[in-house]
Amino acid sequence: MIQTQAQTPAQGPRSPVNTEAVFSTGVARGRDRLDSATSTSALRQNEIELLGARSLADIIRNIPGIRTESSTGDGNSAYTIRGLPLASSGSKYMQIQEDGLPVLEFGDFFNGASDIFIRADFNLAAVEAIRGGSSSTFASNSPGGVINLLSKTGDVEGGAIQVTSGLDYDTTRVDFDYGAPLSDTLRYHVGGFYRSGEGPRSVGFNAFEGGQLKFNVTKTFTGGYVRLSAKYLDDRSPQYLPGPVRITGTNENPIFGSFDGYDVRRDSMLSGSLPNLITLDGNNNPVELPISQGMDALVRSVGIESQFTVSDWTITQRARYSMISGGTTRNLVSAVYSGNALPASLGSGTGTFSYATGPRAGQVITNLGSLNGNGLVVASSLNRIDASGLDNFINDIRASRVFAVSDNELTVTAGLYNSRQDLESDWLYGNHIQDVAGNGNSALLNWTNAAGVPQTQGGYLGFNRSGSTAFFRRKYDVQYDIIAPYGSLNYRFGRIAVGGSVRYDTGRVRGELFGADLGGGRIGIRPFDFNGNGVISGPESRTAFTPLDRPAPVNYDYGYVSYSTGINFRVSEPFALFARYSRGARASADKVLFSNKVSAIDGSMPDEADGYDIVEQLEGGFKYRRPGVTLNVTGFSADTEDTNVQAGAITTDRNYTAYGVEAEGTFQSGPFSLTGGVTYTQAEIVGDKLNASVAGLVPRRQPDFLFQATPQFQTRQFTVGANIIGATSSYATDNNLMRMPGYHLVNAFIQYRPFDRVQLMVNANNLFDEVAFFEITTPSVPANGVGLGRTANGRTISFSARFDF
Repeated sequence: MIQTQAQTPAQGPRSPVNTEAVFSTGVARGRDRLDSATSTSALRQNEIELLGARSLADIIRNIPGIRTESSTGDGNSAYTIRGLPLASSGSKYMQIQEDGLPVLEFGDFFNGASDIFIRADFNLAAVEAIRGGSSSTFASNSPGGVINLLSKTGDVEGGAIQVTSGLDYDTTRVDFDYGAPLSDTLRYHVGGFYRSGEGPRSVGFNAFEGGQLKFNVTKTFTGGYVRLSAKYLDDRSPQYLPGPVRITGTNENPIFGSFDGYDVRRDSMLSGSLPNLITLDGNNNPVELPISQGMDALVRSVGIESQFTVSDWTITQRARYSMISGGTTRNLVSAVYSGNALPASLGSGTGTFSYATGPRAGQVITNLGSLNGNGLVVASSLNRIDASGLDNFINDIRASRVFAVSDNELTVTAGLYNSRQDLESDWLYGNHIQDVAGNGNSALLNWTNAAGVPQTQGGYLGFNRSGSTAFFRRKYDVQYDIIAPYGSLNYRFGRIAVGGSVRYDTGRVRGELFGADLGGGRIGIRPFDFNGNGVISGPESRTAFTPLDRPAPVNYDYGYVSYSTGINFRVSEPFALFARYSRGARASADKVLFSNKVSAIDGSMPDEADGYDIVEQLEGGFKYRRPGVTLNVTGFSADTEDTNVQAGAITTDRNYTAYGVEAEGTFQSGPFSLTGGVTYTQAEIVGDKLNASVAGLVPRRQPDFLFQATPQFQTRQFTVGANIIGATSSYATDNNLMRMPGYHLVNAFIQYRPFDRVQLMVNANNLFDEVAFFEITTPSVPANGVGLGRTANGRTISFSARFDF
């Protein structure tokens, strides 16, 4: 469970958001939010503690305007904002930053999203979010918005240690932090966590293991400061993918449920009875990779941040170098079959089936139709996206000055951003057949055909993705170099401020690709004797390898202009009106590689416009703030281009439009407080160059309403309340046939402070154990009632004991 340092229990009741705090993310310089023509939100440390968040996505979903699909685990969640398209995992249009610099330059690398490589713990001071607006000009590749995790810096002496344990699930976690001044001009902060356990779903092995350590030291001087920081993250967690779901009823009124022996809220197709992933590595050497490797992250980074004044110019410099590696090992279900109706590729159910792994290995299955009480067999692939190198170096320097013009103010800002992002990864696969069982007991199956010839080896149908091809067996070795000068002007006269900003991004993309998917006669299948018995079995004859002798170059450049302009009218001290128009873009990164957008012969991009997708936004609204009450309301519209992939190949080349309203507010009266937000969105697929039939339809999984609310009652010794998250129904897929039901999740919490500096907390995530679907991949109600989907985790209750010092 994620926790951050709250007020010391001895300090008594805490207040809601510090609504007057200066906001600095995605803008030229920090301002009071009522003086800025932007739509922003902030979650402070004491709020985040109460959310019951089990992952970063669980925190971010509490920000209005942002949609997260957060049941995949600790990473590779899907994020979008204001109805912008969500065609794959990660955060394509929304950048996730740490202390003002991106974690990864591109937040949606295939199975290598930014949130795999960042953790929220006691180091976290606040999460700031800007939606639309100047995010397109003060950060690259973030036209939709920026989420910035800000670290503590030791401003106040003190620290805390906390132990958290799952009461009805297997997880133990220790968090700590401490910060203090070393002198009048020198301070430091250090903190981190370590955790271990099976996690909120039954997988049959220790799926969560690892931790983080962060440190920073700050030297202040007249007119500025210098801060050095370092981070070490070594952590792994499972990725929960869609599993079997019972689907009956009609498309307008479908009925979803679990199969016997498999609970969609608590089980997973991961299992302790699954073997290692047996495959060839990126250099075509045999390797066995444990499924417990999951989503693993190894991050070692160092950074420097400074601010100083020269001739009335405030110069801010941020730089960070990160060595990043890891990847995702997962079990991807491609199809679910009734054991009584297997396809021809599995012999139509003829022949002999037996257990290949687990405690019943070798046991013959006499009746597939009653297997585990559900009679289901799945075709799935163990696969590893091995991101051996995601290193990056990022630097951002800006200078800002306020000029007096008569009795008014002109703020001038100029900056230069540059980054280098590596992408070195290998896509490795093996495919097999598997039963459907809960409690982490699912096992692989062997199949011998009616002629008595084994068709599997240890449950493997082949040491590739599927069939007899090398589809998706790939290697990437690509570097992205980005340079982006930017600037802004803001003129304030009386209660009105008018401003504009512009940015020019240029990208240089160089490298090599390897894989039979590139065509040109490349071969990607060959036999390999994995078990060393001197005989090539059927599955061994279907071994995918990387044609390392046939690289394809990547050699293209791109460039685009982003701009934003807005006006803010501070009508009165508590009330402001604003309006803004923005145009930004997002570079396409790995989603255009292995496609006809990039030549496999010379690496060029014939149409430079394929190198980025444009987002245009118009927004306007008001902000109101009184002691104990805030209300921010923003209307928005967005037109978006999206070139994207689903299952590894470009399947969407679209234009979208969306409009709606987002609102957030806080209320406090004595010991009671309420924070919350609601977002109304209407989105439409305008057109798709690859599939004209979807024009005019609603994008998949886009609800009309998203909402969140956190009511709480607090005294000096007690805090009790709940965090409520919800969404209305949506279409499961882009064909708009079957409705996916809406949901609301209640996460309850109670804190007790028996003594000064001591706090006990019980948190119940999904208190009422609701079945809440985030994803259904089946487009319509299937005739056999068998589909695929992914839900929120079932109820998990944790207990925390904390000591502040």
